[in-house]
Amino acid sequence: MASDRVHAALPNPPSQGEKENKEEENVFGNIFAELESVDLPLGTTLRSIYDDQPNAHKRFMEKLDARIRNHDREIEKMCNFHHQGFVDAITELLKVRADAEKLMGQVTDTNQRLQEAGREVTSQTEEVIRCRIQQRNMATTVEKLQLCIPVLEMYSKLKEQLESKRYYAALKTMEQLQKVYIPRVSHYRFCQIMDENLPRLREEIKEISMSDLKDFLESIRKHSDKVGETAMRQAQQHRTFNSAVSKQANLGHYNKPVYSLNEQMCAHAPNSLLMDGDIGDEEETDEEILTAQDLVDFSPVYRCLHIYTVLGDRETFENYYRKQRKKQARLVLQPQANMHETVEGYRRYFNQIVGFFVVEDHILHATQGLVTRAFTDELWNMALSKIIAVLRTHSSYCNDPDLVLELKNLIVIFADTLQIYGFPVNRLFDLLFEVRDQYNETLLKKWALVFREIFEFDNYSPIPVDTEEEYKLVLSRFPFHDAEIEKQDFPKKLPMSQSVPQIYTQVKEFIYASLKFSESLHRSSTEIDDMLRKSTNLLLTRTLSSCLQNLIKKPHIGLTELVQIIINTTHLEQACRYLEEFITNITNVSPETVHTTRLYGLSTFKDARHAAEGEIYTKLNQKIDEFIQLADYEWGMAESDGRASGYLMDLINFLRSTFQVFTHLPNNNNDHASMSGKVAQTACMSACKHLSTSLMQMLLDTELKQISMGAIQQFNLDVIQCELFASSEPVPGFQGDTLQLAFIDLRQLLDLFMVWDWSTYLADYGQPTSKYLRVNPATALALLEKVYRGMKDTNKKNNIFSQFRKNDRDKQKLIETVVKQLRSLVNGMSS
Repeated sequence: MASDRVHAALPNPPSQGEKENKEEENVFGNIFAELESVDLPLGTTLRSIYDDQPNAHKRFMEKLDARIRNHDREIEKMCNFHHQGFVDAITELLKVRADAEKLMGQVTDTNQRLQEAGREVTSQTEEVIRCRIQQRNMATTVEKLQLCIPVLEMYSKLKEQLESKRYYAALKTMEQLQKVYIPRVSHYRFCQIMDENLPRLREEIKEISMSDLKDFLESIRKHSDKVGETAMRQAQQHRTFNSAVSKQANLGHYNKPVYSLNEQMCAHAPNSLLMDGDIGDEEETDEEILTAQDLVDFSPVYRCLHIYTVLGDRETFENYYRKQRKKQARLVLQPQANMHETVEGYRRYFNQIVGFFVVEDHILHATQGLVTRAFTDELWNMALSKIIAVLRTHSSYCNDPDLVLELKNLIVIFADTLQIYGFPVNRLFDLLFEVRDQYNETLLKKWALVFREIFEFDNYSPIPVDTEEEYKLVLSRFPFHDAEIEKQDFPKKLPMSQSVPQIYTQVKEFIYASLKFSESLHRSSTEIDDMLRKSTNLLLTRTLSSCLQNLIKKPHIGLTELVQIIINTTHLEQACRYLEEFITNITNVSPETVHTTRLYGLSTFKDARHAAEGEIYTKLNQKIDEFIQLADYEWGMAESDGRASGYLMDLINFLRSTFQVFTHLPNNNNDHASMSGKVAQTACMSACKHLSTSLMQMLLDTELKQISMGAIQQFNLDVIQCELFASSEPVPGFQGDTLQLAFIDLRQLLDLFMVWDWSTYLADYGQPTSKYLRVNPATALALLEKVYRGMKDTNKKNNIFSQFRKNDRDKQKLIETVVKQLRSLVNGMSS
């Protein structure tokens, strides 16, 4: 641009071409000015380059290159012009830098010397200032401390009291701080903090004391079983001592007590069971009586009660204590699921309950109003209902009489212990009557097994006795007296089997076991006697009776065993009066007493004997049926064999040997003299009647279509053997032909067919003196039709022309006539 200005200043006259070039220069100059200006938009400028003339772009590029070269020349001239000055400036600057570094070092050195020289002065000055400030602060502090020290001393005292758990003294110190000391310096922040902390400290004291109370409650819950165990042991010792004294007094040897009990133990237990002390496991001696306070530290309760009273919040504490104790009571009363399995489960349950109420009774008497009598009574009534429900439930699960007996003893000690502390326990003794019923049930179940085992191992044979010692041994176990047997020489046999003395002994053992439950129930001898008799009646009428009935019904028990069972029940029945005397000797209650319960053994053994007799009849009939099933008659035989059937002879021999067994039945006692004959006669008559009925049914069987006269003759031979058996007096005592009458129906029916005496039968029918009075027309008709069919079948086989024989035709006509008359009789009977 400088060169342009130089050329523009030369005074040359312009020509036409020059003018055009000048204008073109001006135009491109403006364009370049616009392009070099960054502020102007380039779009219009560039567009003007291409829009003016056809070769404007080319000329513009040439001008642009020329303009660039001009600028490069100007820049080169400018650099050449200033280069030497720039080099000189750089040289000078390098010289100055060395001097500046030297000057900086001198300044730094001077500063360090100056700092070292002023440091001591500064330090002394600061020390002087600090000392003066300290002097002023100390004076102020001394003045203020004289006001604050008493407050701090009291607060320190408060902290010491809190640390040493002297909470009541700490509360008094707080009161002095708040009312006397803090107001003097209340404008200080620490005093304000102290004042704000005092309510929190009070709450902490309440919380700490409450925490101690909770620890106490937890501890007493864990150790209540130990407290209860101690209390129940003392109650048991007390009862044992009184029992011993009573026995000595009754015997007339009582002079003075063997040892003296704590008077308060008899009057009221709290002072005899409760003293201060921590939980302890000290060894107990016979002379030392441990009390609940020897086992429990009650100070947390007293301390907490006192603190809440001072803080004016006693009611809250009382409510909390009672609420927690109610919760603990419910936990204590909740038994373990398997408590009924062992006596230790029941013992722990009772120990915990006793320990709980021993503690409550002590709190009732050692504090003023923390718990009231109404509260303890409410707790006891709630507990009593729960205890009774629990014992009812768990005792029902128990099947061991020994465990039930131990439970009863625990309940008695439990009730006696709580009665000493003034709690009513009548409902517990009422519960014992329910437990007694459960005990009797378990005894009955146990003795049922004993009886079954005795019956199972009995040989059902008379007891052999070889020597006098063996005889006396049996008599020591069972009251047997028989003059005839006593006169016999050894060896001899007693009529009953070995189960009889065993049963008698076990009944006595049952009475002893039942008596154990009645001890310590505070009942009269009459009541105990009544309970023993009732339980013994249950044993005889239910347990023993059921065992006998089941024994009699067993399939392996045969006729011999049934006969022996009848003998056994007879002797057991006779022994019932000795059981009555045995109970009387135990209870010292006269049997003539109005309300004395009688033993029902007589009816039990009579029922068993009747059942055995019925079973004998049933088994005999079953055996007869088995022989009858062996019968194999040839109903179409032409003639009989001439002798009785083999099955029938076997049956008669069996009956003879069976009825010989009945000779062992007792018949030497006046009360039972007719029993053996009656049983034997009834069995024999029943057997004969059943045999007669079975033979009649065999003849009249609907499946049997025809019978020959030869079969009738064979059947007649068999009936004759039955009649001979009946007339041989297999069992003594029958009058005349009483036993033979069992076969009278068969005899008259067979005679009618053997003699073929139909005219007499039809003529005398309905007459009291009829020869065939026992023959029913329907029976005769049924058998006659079978015989008629048999005759026709026989004739057909023997001779095809038999119908042309006159005798046969006459006989058939006779039979047809008799059949018609019999049918008319049958129809007349039905109408």
